[in-house]
Amino acid sequence: MGAGESDLGSAPGREPAATPGLGSVPGREPAAAPGLGSAPVPDPGRDDHVRGPDAGPLLIEYADFECPYCAALDARLTGLPIRRVFRHFPVRSSHPRAWAAAGAAEAAAAQGRFWEMHDSLFGDQAHLEDPHLWRRAAALGLDLERFDAERRAPAVLERVQRDFRAGVRAGVVTTPTVFVAGRAYVGAAIVELLATFVAD
Repeated sequence: MGAGESDLGSAPGREPAATPGLGSVPGREPAAAPGLGSAPVPDPGRDDHVRGPDAGPLLIEYADFECPYCAALDARLTGLPIRRVFRHFPVRSSHPRAWAAAGAAEAAAAQGRFWEMHDSLFGDQAHLEDPHLWRRAAALGLDLERFDAERRAPAVLERVQRDFRAGVRAGVVTTPTVFVAGRAYVGAAIVELLATFVAD
């Protein structure tokens, strides 16, 4: 990666075509993504996955566990003083294991371990086949029989689909996409946005 390039090039619609990234641009507000949505991004609900201090600025991310740009964003978000909401936006056409990984995360959530599974999936995206998902679940101390049943359950599929549909209605066409104060940011604009959190 060359100087000034970002590792957050976004995945357009069906998958991340590598978009050349840019570093943050000092002295100017990050540009939001064009307003493509017909509905506002939903506010956090009771079953959303939330991490970070209640007093921190709210950031809602739509991401795909098999998307390398999403993993890069996850690394950048770690440690920032933000309240972070994760929502699923798996892109099956380019990431064939993304839906399975999302199901594994939701099955882990049913046993109180969503963020641990989230971190494991982004920490090693090269191993998302079923045997690797079972090993991750075992390492987290999950009930494996329950995990395997729930990750395939209609309720889990509907949970992931609901995130995906809400993202589409809000104008998400690429991963990762983040929303702050109702505005969508993608690609290099995310880098600029995160720089403001560090500066603050």
